[in-house]
Amino acid sequence: MISPRLALAATFLTVAIAVPSVVVAAEASSASPSSASTSASTASTSTSPTAAHATSSRLAKPAAKEYKNCTAIKKVYSGGIAKKGVKYNVVKHKDGTKTNKALKGKVKFDTALYNANKKSDADKDGIACEKS
Repeated sequence: MISPRLALAATFLTVAIAVPSVVVAAEASSASPSSASTSASTASTSTSPTAAHATSSRLAKPAAKEYKNCTAIKKVYSGGIAKKGVKYNVVKHKDGTKTNKALKGKVKFDTALYNANKKSDADKDGIACEKS
């Protein structure tokens, strides 16, 4: 009798071995048309849904949208776009002091989106087009 842990370990090992072969097969098929028949037969041997999911998660994410200006950003995100982890709007005063103010409006926390629109962050506090 096989224990449930041993059965689970065997299943995991089978999936771990199958995933790299599917990825290699996909890369080989895009490299040359002559190897497509070999890679197709390799890819068809793996019927695990986990293996198919693993290859789709490795696809590149679409590039973050770059907005023309703050007016365009505020139509979608009224509070602006912030890096992940930003908790306050840092306001710098003329005398050199800084004040932390609460964020206002609908703020989108996404570092990739912020980096694409970094030009709109005038005070360089990690929030582009924030409400003050």
